[in-house]
Formats: sequence, C-alpha cells, structure tokens
Amino acid sequence: MIGLIGMKVGMTQVFSDKGEVIPVTVIEAGPCTVTEVRTPDRHGYAAVQLGFGAAREARVPRPRLGQFKKRNLSPARHLREFRVDDVQGLEVGQNLTVSIFEKGRHVDVLGVTKGRGFAGVVKRHGFVAGHASHGPTAGKQPGSIGSSAYPSRVIKGKRLPGRMGGVNLTIKNLEVVGVDPEQNVLLVRGAVPGPPNGLVIVKKRED
Repeated sequence: MIGLIGMKVGMTQVFSDKGEVIPVTVIEAGPCTVTEVRTPDRHGYAAVQLGFGAAREARVPRPRLGQFKKRNLSPARHLREFRVDDVQGLEVGQNLTVSIFEKGRHVDVLGVTKGRGFAGVVKRHGFVAGHASHGPTAGKQPGSIGSSAYPSRVIKGKRLPGRMGGVNLTIKNLEVVGVDPEQNVLLVRGAVPGPPNGLVIVKKRED
C-alpha cells in the first residue's frame, strides 16, 4: 500500500475524549514528491517512488541528479519505493501529504533500531547473571556453549555476545491518533523504532 517517508520527532502523550492518557509518537511525515511511477507494462510491476527532504545538488550523485533534472524536480535527500496495486491517479511531480491517513485507522511503521554497540548475553538476549555471593564466579558469562566430541563445534545461531541494534524493524498495526496536515505531523499510538530525527516509513493498512 501507499505510504510516506518521514522523520521521528519524539514521543509525547495526548488525552482521549474519555480523559485517558495515550502515549504517542510524533512523526513528521512528508510532504513527499512522486519522482517515478512504475507500471506493469513497462517495468513488470506497479510501484511509486517517493522523495523526501531537500538536498543540495553538490550532495547528490550525478546519475541521480540527472534523473531529477530530467523530470524538472528538486533533488530529494531520501528516495523510497512503494509497491501499489494500481498507479491510477499518481503522476510524477505530485505531492503526497499526511492527509492520506485517517484518524482511527492503522499503519505499519518501518525504521532502524537504535544501535547499542557490542553487548553481552544479559543485555542482548535477556540471560540471567550468576549469583554475586556465596562463591560462584560466573558473573555475566553465557555458560557452556559447545557440544561434546560430536560435532565438536558451536552450533550456528547460538545466542552469544555481539553487536546489538541497528537493524531494520517493522512495527505493525499502530493506531493513528491524530493527523495535522498543516504541520505535516502524524501521531501514532505507541513507540516506533529508531532515535529522534531517525528516518521512518509509514505505510497504510487495509483495515
């Protein structure tokens, strides 16, 4: 489904009509410019490419800059492609805003999680550390990780220390609490991946 490219501003809370406190994430979504329309006849599938954010020409690779000039468009900092069922009503140069979302509907939000660096098994996988008194000295070690004489190696996929975070993550079925087309702001219930000012992609769902 069609969606928008945006930036995570941060989290806050709003009050419902019943006085309930709702934790929400503030997303600056769009406006996004349609930079390319892909059709099944020409490309083999239906999709639309959107651009978000302004970029200086000196910062844009020359092949990509040529594509923008060919379509008489200002260079965009971020480009993402969205698969759609039908490209009718979509054309190059068209601007999409948060008005495509409706309050009370649901969306999927894609982002890159915060990077935590190299982490141990307690922080990365939720292991329980050893006792800190009465003699044991295991601390936060993962314990035995190998097998016996066969196969005499560590099995692939073993939960061990390593780099944590910095991976793509999709949070599905988040409720849209508020839409402000004037400020290009979207309020969704709950948390979304990534730090403040992190790039996110918001996709509509068929409720």
